[in-house]
Amino acid sequence: MRIGAAPIDGAANAELVETLATALEIPRRHIVVVSGATTRLKSVRIDGLTDADVRRRLGVHT
Repeated sequence: MRIGAAPIDGAANAELVETLATALEIPRRHIVVVSGATTRLKSVRIDGLTDADVRRRLGVHT
């Protein structure tokens, strides 16, 4: 996913969480950046959905 916000004061992380929350139709508090907060590659934890739910809601087919 590409984010338009600059990586200043956590703006990119906040935009990533907001974008995912909107796309997944879940509250922002259910999404946590667990690694990569200061790098381009990030890992997130999404509470309340299975991997299959996330992939389906994002339209990702494996």
